[in-house]
Amino acid sequence: MDRRPMPGTSEPDEELRRPSPWGTIAVVYLGGVVAAMGLGKFASVGPEVADRLSLSLSQLGWVISAVVGVGAVAGLPAGYMIRRFGTERSLVAGLVLIAAASAASVLAGDFPWLLAARGVEGIGYVLVTVSCPALIMHLARERDRGAAMSLWATFVPVGIGASTLAGGAAGSALGWRGWIGLIAGLTLAMALAAWTRLPRGPGRQAAAGPVPRAGALAWPAVLAVSFCLNVLVTIPVIVLLPTLLIEEYGRSAAAAGAVTSAISLLGVLGGLAVGVLLRRGAPVGLLAPAGLLVVPAAWLVYGGSGSQATALAGAGVISVANGFLAALVFAALPLVLKNLADADVGNGVVAQAGSVGSLLGPPLFGLVAGGLGFQALVPVIAAGTLGAVGALLLAGGRAARSRPSGG
Repeated sequence: MDRRPMPGTSEPDEELRRPSPWGTIAVVYLGGVVAAMGLGKFASVGPEVADRLSLSLSQLGWVISAVVGVGAVAGLPAGYMIRRFGTERSLVAGLVLIAAASAASVLAGDFPWLLAARGVEGIGYVLVTVSCPALIMHLARERDRGAAMSLWATFVPVGIGASTLAGGAAGSALGWRGWIGLIAGLTLAMALAAWTRLPRGPGRQAAAGPVPRAGALAWPAVLAVSFCLNVLVTIPVIVLLPTLLIEEYGRSAAAAGAVTSAISLLGVLGGLAVGVLLRRGAPVGLLAPAGLLVVPAAWLVYGGSGSQATALAGAGVISVANGFLAALVFAALPLVLKNLADADVGNGVVAQAGSVGSLLGPPLFGLVAGGLGFQALVPVIAAGTLGAVGALLLAGGRAARSRPSGG
């Protein structure tokens, strides 16, 4: 990677030697992880919630996906709002909003109340997931920025994995309301930790500078297309894996859920691998073609080989590749921005695209698999992966030719 100092630094050698504030970056990262725990908190207690509140499966699905639905329409507007309000305050406000909405969910007695609370939680989630990467971009030194953003890309699988593992035990011991209340308390504690650790004074004032014009967001939009397509064709593989294991291979629901949780966490390895490779100087454009491994892996999952082990191996590769490509998108974002001050809005574009992919992917896969069979998913995954890698290659070429200014 290019290690030239950011413009405006008066002592470039000292700037290069100064370490990144990894402790503060870790707090910001954990803020995202806790928000992602809230994203998946109803997955492990869904049956109890449906039983106690008399919810249909469709209503339970809306409760689970409402947060993502908000992100699908509010990512870019949230980026502009954070530009006015400030990234630090937006992170704290988002966490507080999630905590308050979770507390309101504990008191829910019917579907409309619970859905409204999840909608409010979705607003907080968008604030957190747009402000966190913008903060990390500004906190990390230039040499560490790619690795730090790659780490950020793992927050969803880590958060959902932690929520899935803890939610089963906590839900059994405390009931679903106790588990949701525990998440509310944890989120509020994380908000206090962020408020304490993040810069004070001017750092907490609203961000200054003009709103970026559309042209400044052209390359972030290319990354957003890559991210959307990647999420669209990889996340549903994991989401629908329990159904595949139960219907095609006769696994029990409990066993299918445990295997799926483990495979989902493999995405973290992809993100961490990107961080290591970027630290060693590998360019984004050189790493992007590794995402094409998704295509043969899709054939292993859905090609009808009849082997459960083969299908699981393919799903594992897809999970790792999903984390790998997502980390490359976030790592490339600061490299294609014309000015790092535009990180908030740029992240809004990418976050909204990812939410669109998350929202549309599962029903698309269900429609194709239900009408044409699981094998018909292979060309769908191949087309989406080719588009995602192609867009990432374009952005990688841009990243190799220019560096952002400001910071």
